[in-house]
Amino acid sequence: MKINFLGAAGHVTGSMYLVETEQYRFLIDCGQFQGTLTEEQLNYSIFDFDPKTLDFMILSHAHVDHSGRIPLLVKEGFSGKIYCTYPTMYLADILLRDSGKIHESETDWENKKRERAGLEKVLPLFTEDDAVEAIQYLYPLNYNQDVELNASMSFKLVNAGHLLGSSSVVIDYIENDVSKRIVFSGDLGNSSNFLQENPETIEYSNFLVVESTYGNKLHQDIESRTDKLVDIILEAYDEGGTAIIPSFAVGRTQEIIFELHHYIRTHSTDKAALLNQIPIYVDSPLALDATSIYSKSSQYMSELIKSYGESPFILKNLHLINSNEESIALNKDHSPKVIISASGMCDAGRIKHHLKHNLWRASTHIIFIGYQAEETLGRAIKDGATKVRILDEDIAIKAHIHSISGFSGHADLNHLLQWVKPIEGLEKIFVTHGEFEASHFFRDRLGEIKSCDIVIPKLNDSFEI
Repeated sequence: MKINFLGAAGHVTGSMYLVETEQYRFLIDCGQFQGTLTEEQLNYSIFDFDPKTLDFMILSHAHVDHSGRIPLLVKEGFSGKIYCTYPTMYLADILLRDSGKIHESETDWENKKRERAGLEKVLPLFTEDDAVEAIQYLYPLNYNQDVELNASMSFKLVNAGHLLGSSSVVIDYIENDVSKRIVFSGDLGNSSNFLQENPETIEYSNFLVVESTYGNKLHQDIESRTDKLVDIILEAYDEGGTAIIPSFAVGRTQEIIFELHHYIRTHSTDKAALLNQIPIYVDSPLALDATSIYSKSSQYMSELIKSYGESPFILKNLHLINSNEESIALNKDHSPKVIISASGMCDAGRIKHHLKHNLWRASTHIIFIGYQAEETLGRAIKDGATKVRILDEDIAIKAHIHSISGFSGHADLNHLLQWVKPIEGLEKIFVTHGEFEASHFFRDRLGEIKSCDIVIPKLNDSFEI
């Protein structure tokens, strides 16, 4: 077996592994690179293989950094099955369509500037129509459903606890009459997400490809995260300001809605009573679609969610924003409120408009609850910039900036080590999905609990195993 690391190697995003055996050629994930301009340019690179020669693909979960180049793959001739879980199929449907719309909109904006400058127009990475074409190849499976490809190879998807439908990929194969196993972790959850079940334990594997997004960090405020979030919202309210939460539309937004709902439901305090009166706006059409999917998918979620007799994603003070006109009206209304809007890293979507209209206000509170990639607008604000450029306008930052790490959907260092530790039989571990410091720190810590070869692949590295 040969593994080609074509994404998420030396990078956090762009997940894509090409696996080659004597019988099959297939991909694990086909995601977009996100972050720096240099990284995003990698999305436009020609695939290092002919998509027509692939037998199938396995998608670990729906997030765009794992699924976002599937429309390109299909456009270039791929026509096989894309195996994934049922929730991943539903979420990838809306995410890829939305991503296509964003690429079209951003390209239209860019081409207007290029036309004025006398430059040639550019094409979008892919369109909504391309996404619709690609979605038909998604082929859903249940967790732990064995897929026997032939007498010498099978695989299954097990719960990774990161996102609704997220999975680790377990591949069993026979090579030279010897049974082998390789596991791709996908993105792992941290066992503290109220919505998701814990990542499933893997008992043995010969080879492991494991993420390291937070491989050098600990989520210090997991137990107090909701209390901190509520305190910041109430502080903004007391100051007559707006609390703005840049949030990924799929997964994180639903988690925030539920945790606020759960706080109000389980606390008989003045804080909870006041929180129940503050208008909370979800301003993201994609988040509304995703919330509808979450509401219908409780069988894939935690026991806490299953125990709710009512919908866990409904609050009496929650307002769902659909139209552009409603979104614009939010920024003309200066009364205290909470705005939850996408994108999570502030580089696209309606959040940019809310930041443009509120960052310069001293009564505004910006609450970061997720990872901010290098060179994104969110990273610049989080790291203390005093001025940023949004929609071709320089905006001074006078708002209060907060960061709550406990809401991360990723496993931190301890969770990663706890997940790897029980795996017996490891001969080689590949550490991916991390910035340089995170991957190397995690590799060193892995070396303390596992006595096998541990490698950090670079982009386009290939290994025979």
